[in-house]
Amino acid sequence: MIPYLLTRADDPRTRIWFETRPRHLAGGGDPRRITQTLRAAGWKSHSDPDYPHVALTSPDYQHSLLLEPGTASYSAWWRICGQNEQRRWYTEFGGNTPVEILSALTDALLRPTPETTPDVWAALTSAGWTYQHYENGNETASHPDGILSLRRWTVEPAERFYWTAEAVLPNGGGGESRLWSASLDDRMPPHLLAAFAGALASDEPVQRGMYDVPHNHLVTQEQRGPQGEELAAAHEDRLKSALTAARKTRRMPSPQTQPAAAPSRRNTAVHR
Repeated sequence: MIPYLLTRADDPRTRIWFETRPRHLAGGGDPRRITQTLRAAGWKSHSDPDYPHVALTSPDYQHSLLLEPGTASYSAWWRICGQNEQRRWYTEFGGNTPVEILSALTDALLRPTPETTPDVWAALTSAGWTYQHYENGNETASHPDGILSLRRWTVEPAERFYWTAEAVLPNGGGGESRLWSASLDDRMPPHLLAAFAGALASDEPVQRGMYDVPHNHLVTQEQRGPQGEELAAAHEDRLKSALTAARKTRRMPSPQTQPAAAPSRRNTAVHR
């Protein structure tokens, strides 16, 4: 008989859950929200059972995901690679990136490419974020709390652009303390960037155990919201939906990838 082991991989029914907000400061959460969903969609595991990592590849080998916890939660734990019309793209996320935010991107990998892509900046400004566009082409949107931001930047005008999402706090020495960060490739399919930005803009709370957050003083936790049975059922529904979406995608012809349209800057403030 296998002994009962008290681990963080326990069934959600074994814990009391608290509605935690804001979600971007709630910590990483349960990585199985992402890894088991991809496995349900047919992604194959190439993990070494004797090493603390998860390595997955999509059925067509066009995408891969690596979860490799590091010594610091703000370092890159999650890495996702993909291919877009012979161009490789790459993105990485720190360990404290909430899985509810990151899973918006990985879920989008399992669905067909939409015919139209929501504007990234409009999704944020409609949620109350402030937007700035600079003369060198750089763009930044900031959450109302001043902690979370998303920017598209380049070192030199007309050079390759990059996206960075960060949750940072000012420290006592006049600098900043990074809670988590994400680096995204401008060559990613635009609907993946839009899915990630939409999750950043969401104010929906997430479920966490009491004090199971990296910074207790930054969040509010109330004992309400879905508990064990509901969370387990919701996770099973996610896995079934992932399987259905993967089957639907495999039956569809591969669409021609369209170049990303320039983000709309209507109704946005310009900083010079």
